[in-house]
Amino acid sequence: MIVAIGIDMIELVRIKHVWQNHPHRFLYRHFTAEEITFCRSQADPLPSIAARFAAKEAFQKCWHEAHGWQDVWVVRDDLKPRLEFAEGIRREIDARGYAVHLSLTHSKDHAAAVVVIERP
Repeated sequence: MIVAIGIDMIELVRIKHVWQNHPHRFLYRHFTAEEITFCRSQADPLPSIAARFAAKEAFQKCWHEAHGWQDVWVVRDDLKPRLEFAEGIRREIDARGYAVHLSLTHSKDHAAAVVVIERP
């Protein structure tokens, strides 16, 4: 049973602008070291950064409590991205028996993420 769905889409130029104006502060405020390392390993890090930003926003839209930017992060299992969570969020997800699904995409101008929370 689907519990919640969140979606977010962001313009790459918006992320690029903030990143260029505040490179260190933007990255280290919003992303984990693992996320930053992965994004920087890409030929063009911007789409990966924007997609991860969208993933955090999409999760917030379907989660019932506010959380910090680094309380939710994207990891990759082989080629498939998934969300990981700070201990408190992870504990609640497990206690409720939720499964959290993530889909990321980007184009030349936009990045988007969809998060689905379900109770299998």
